[in-house]
Amino acid sequence: MKQKLFGRLATAAVLLLSAASASAHDFEVNGIYYNINSDGTSVSVTFKGSSYDSYANEYSGAVTIPASVTYSGKTYSVSSIGDNAFAGCSGLTSVSIGNFVTSIGESAFYSCNSLTSVSIGNSVTTIGKWAFCSCWRLTSVVIPNSVTSIGNMAFYNCI
Repeated sequence: MKQKLFGRLATAAVLLLSAASASAHDFEVNGIYYNINSDGTSVSVTFKGSSYDSYANEYSGAVTIPASVTYSGKTYSVSSIGDNAFAGCSGLTSVSIGNFVTSIGESAFYSCNSLTSVSIGNSVTTIGKWAFCSCWRLTSVVIPNSVTSIGNMAFYNCI
């Protein structure tokens, strides 16, 4: 009896966890996907698809990360670019990161092999490890004095 109950509880837990992870983002504004942070007033840029290596994670062209976004009548500051947010976006050509963004996550732009230029806003203090790893066409990066930490291999395999 206990084993049967435990089995049902375990199955229910797996179903709940898979349902909770089915959506990789909370909302989208102007083609950029966001997760609301725990403070309830700021957001992080995230990947489009259900996982960072999903085919649907295909940001392309020139992308501008704004300082703030409004969704459902509420304005959020954009505080970070999450881990793997743009990873593998082969059509991404340039990125401009607005002020108020304070961090660029691990592998945020990993293997964006068409990315040629990045402009980082004056509020960024941290660039995560592997952030721009294997962006081998990257020729122009503007890093402001506000950046105090650049993770290991952040620009590895960038020519």
